[in-house]
Amino acid sequence: MQASALVKSGVSCSSGFQNRKVLGESGRRLGLRSLRMTERSGCCGLSFGSEIMETEMRRIRHGFDGISRSSAKYKSLKTHAHDEDVEGVVPAKPTGKSSGTVLPFVGVACLGAILFGYHLGVVNGALEYLSKDLGILENTVVQGWIVSTLLIGATIGSFVGGTLADKFGRTKSFQLDAIPLAVGAILCATAQSVQTMIIGRLLTGLGIGISSAIVPLYISEISPTEIRGTLGSVNQLFICVGILTALVAGLPLVRNPAWWRTMFGISMVPSILLAVGMAISPESPRWLYQQGKLPEAERAIKTLYGKERVAEVIQDFTAASQGSVEPEAGWSDLFSSRYWKVVSIGAALFLFQQLSGINAVVYYSTSVFRSAGVASDIAASALVAAANVFGTTIASSLMDRQGRKSLLTISFCGMAASMLLLSLTFSWSALAPYSGTLAVLGTVLYVLSFSLGAGPVPGLLLPEIFASRIRAKAVALSLGTHWISNFFIGLYFLSFVNKFGISTVYFGFGFVCLLAVLYVARNIVETKGRSLEEIEKILSATA
Repeated sequence: MQASALVKSGVSCSSGFQNRKVLGESGRRLGLRSLRMTERSGCCGLSFGSEIMETEMRRIRHGFDGISRSSAKYKSLKTHAHDEDVEGVVPAKPTGKSSGTVLPFVGVACLGAILFGYHLGVVNGALEYLSKDLGILENTVVQGWIVSTLLIGATIGSFVGGTLADKFGRTKSFQLDAIPLAVGAILCATAQSVQTMIIGRLLTGLGIGISSAIVPLYISEISPTEIRGTLGSVNQLFICVGILTALVAGLPLVRNPAWWRTMFGISMVPSILLAVGMAISPESPRWLYQQGKLPEAERAIKTLYGKERVAEVIQDFTAASQGSVEPEAGWSDLFSSRYWKVVSIGAALFLFQQLSGINAVVYYSTSVFRSAGVASDIAASALVAAANVFGTTIASSLMDRQGRKSLLTISFCGMAASMLLLSLTFSWSALAPYSGTLAVLGTVLYVLSFSLGAGPVPGLLLPEIFASRIRAKAVALSLGTHWISNFFIGLYFLSFVNKFGISTVYFGFGFVCLLAVLYVARNIVETKGRSLEEIEKILSATA
């Protein structure tokens, strides 16, 4: 796949696609012909054509019932596509009011995102107190292992998650994931030794690693096209909520030093709720159909989109699968010439996300504020966490209106500017009298910029751009890159600061952000308003 072929959003490809036998008359009946777009404002700021869409939009404005229906097709994408890649499930036109809904099931999946954020943040407030109880207050090496063991487990879990999702399905993988999450929480809460604590952290890390792979995967596969961006970005929002919850949960520590055990223990509750909720949630219809489980796929479609949509969606699946009899891809397939380009995009996005300095900023914001002379460094850190939640909320409302690619560009540009401000704050003596205020302002603007695009978009974009047969494993590989780079940045950040100075390190982060802007411009295709299968056709055409 050539990088240049992914540059433009709204890719216009060769007209030879309409002559492919794979689609034929069936494809045209399913709405693969061009639809002329008119500028009418619709749900989440999207524009729809045809009188049918106007009627459907009026229904959406009267309630959330519109969320449950699949999107009408936005526009025909004429492209060459390899026969074996064409899965072509294009959202058919709604034929009436839909009686299904996806919102409760997205909510259940987001329990995994909350746990993700909570376990990342819970140790920050609790570390001093658990170190006293376990007798390691003076042993920073062991404390470091308690913190970083979570990241090791998450790296393993991100790879395991892809395999579980392919073998057992999305909902059963969630249920299996609840086991290490709950057991790890219990071990951490009751630990009387360092060994038990590390094992507990390893298990919870394994759990959040699995969650990081399957939460965005599941949400993207059950969400209607027109709001997939909004619902997909909810994953990142709830990660931020989890981090903020962990910060708030640590407030009683000052009065009750033993409270750290409760902080770990209460995370068992959402783990149990996740398992119970997934027991009654529908499996991904795409996965069920690929496994040949037609009756189960029909039941899932009925739940998600309504019984009136079952026949046409199954017809879409059937037409899409013509000419494609390939099994699920193996790990080695990810590195083949056919898939490596798109897989490398996923890995690169998470690498840029981490090398831009986000975790270094979040992990060490309190220390940086303190060095800048900020009187209330804890309050400033809380402000940073609140900015993260606020920015992600804004991103959720813009994702299906502004688009993924433009939000990524805006985000990385804002992060670069913020890092430049922080670098100047710590290096330019003329700014010394204002260093405290500028340190807080620069950090808040950086986190706000991150939360607008670089934070939520990669987790949403990857399940969209990966072909269905490699989707689970490719997402897992990309997230493995995330956790590994996260681990090393957390490990070496302070060493680089001591050697080169905080100003130089922040300038380096800003330079990476600028490189990310160039990479996004050259390699990312806009996925707003397109079904997963449409996106696959675009990318297949350039392979």
